[in-house]
Amino acid sequence: MEPVRIDKWMWMVRLFKTRTLATDACNAGKVKVNDQNVKPSKDVQTGMKIHVRIGQLQKEVVVIDAPKSRIAAKMVPDFYTDVTPQEEYDRIKMLHTRFETRPSGLGRPTKRDRRQLDYLKDFLSDDLDE
Repeated sequence: MEPVRIDKWMWMVRLFKTRTLATDACNAGKVKVNDQNVKPSKDVQTGMKIHVRIGQLQKEVVVIDAPKSRIAAKMVPDFYTDVTPQEEYDRIKMLHTRFETRPSGLGRPTKRDRRQLDYLKDFLSDDLDE
């Protein structure tokens, strides 16, 4: 496997939509190898375990190989193994479920109602992170 930068590798295997997003994630400390933050210029090696935070998801992948260019989504399993625990995916799924309900006939929420809903969502998401 020839050396490939970690930001470029994450873009090529579709962990990030653009290479700039992958670079920004490295610079922001959202990409770790051996529990240490990595710079975007770090070379990827076979067998390397990478922890990437994508939004709320804490994804863990093990490098199998590096493609020569950006690959199709169907080919992704050939280049890394996803070792993220199922509990992490379940937690993200729970975050995306709609928990607010509004009785029929009340119309759209007012500005005050919207602020209260946003506060509640932020409060609950902070509890889930701990």
